[in-house]
Amino acid sequence: MTLLVILILCISILTASETALLTYKRLHAASRKTALNQLLAHIDQTLTLFQLFKYLLIILATVLSLLISPQLLNTLLVWQWLLALLVFTLVLLVFAELLPRKLARLYPETFAYAFANFYAATLKLVRPLVLSINAFATLILRLCKQPTTPHKLVKFSGAELKQLVEVEGANIPPEHLEMLTSIVDLESIYVEDIMIPRHQLIGIDLAKDWAELEQQLIHSLFTRILIYESSVDNILGFVHLRRLLPLLAEDKLDREHLKAAIKPAYFIPKGTSLLQQLLNFREQARRSAIVVDEYGDILGMLALEDILEEIVGEFSTVPIRHEHNIQRMPDGSAWVDGASSIRDLNQSLNLKLPIDGPKTINGLIMEHLELLPVPGMTVLIAQHPMEIRKTRKNAIKTLIIYPALPAPSQKEFEHGKS
Repeated sequence: MTLLVILILCISILTASETALLTYKRLHAASRKTALNQLLAHIDQTLTLFQLFKYLLIILATVLSLLISPQLLNTLLVWQWLLALLVFTLVLLVFAELLPRKLARLYPETFAYAFANFYAATLKLVRPLVLSINAFATLILRLCKQPTTPHKLVKFSGAELKQLVEVEGANIPPEHLEMLTSIVDLESIYVEDIMIPRHQLIGIDLAKDWAELEQQLIHSLFTRILIYESSVDNILGFVHLRRLLPLLAEDKLDREHLKAAIKPAYFIPKGTSLLQQLLNFREQARRSAIVVDEYGDILGMLALEDILEEIVGEFSTVPIRHEHNIQRMPDGSAWVDGASSIRDLNQSLNLKLPIDGPKTINGLIMEHLELLPVPGMTVLIAQHPMEIRKTRKNAIKTLIIYPALPAPSQKEFEHGKS
């Protein structure tokens, strides 16, 4: 009985080592001549060694269990034989397979290193046998006209990568998991989803008097300042305040020096994914870009910080964009600015408003109404009643978003004057 327990323990160690080796991520440099790296460098041979040892031990344990007490076995009835076989199978399944695999996934590094030296030394001794077994398996594949190596690496889509990250999320710290998920999402989010809309752009108009321009430069809250002439449609580029400060200190800054310091604008088309634009920013050595549509009309501006905040959350104290106040009320409703981004509202208020159409709550409501908004109108979108409180120049200035209705089948609010 003692020998049988030892055999089952050896099988469990083999199972745990195999699982740990496949789970363990190499954190050390491959140049280190460790036994573990040697095993990972010859993974096919190592796995064959594991399987060879495991099946030999399972056969020995099975034979030994049948020879424990011949006299007792001869007295057993058929159903008792079947019961004994079932118990032995369950013992092997639990203690030699399931339990070691679970422990190895929890502590992969510990199990991977624990017996690495022993396995590496054993592999050297039995390598001819292991190579022969692998060669025989390869020969069978060739006779069946099957490939012996993968044609190419498996490529995952963005959705598959996100699912993979979520499945393995139990072993990843929550803050890292959120960042990884955000990075994967960059492929499905586009520049127009997070850009600063055209009407919110803040810049300096070169057509104005120099005294006014100088005051704007002195009191600017931005380090990179948008420069245009007469209209935002005529954007000249950006100027970094760092280049102007020495001239301001020496009282030498004038309109000509300001023009000379302008770096031409970098234009990008709408429909560019954030992942691609992040790579473009790196390639072009840029930090800001102007988003245009297919006709070349300016839609807004995107900064590198906007993309980074999609990954790590808000970190900048500089007011890159106008902050639209969200006033939460005791009854669960919220007063919001009509120019608020739908993505921002979804994140701040935990809503599920559609983001594949208009980018602001004003645009979403106007698309739903199919007419110009009037104070007092109410509408139901994604089960959230919304009431228009104030309008300006045919656009919604302020509205109230009420808590979602409990039953999705309830009748939608019809727009109309209250």
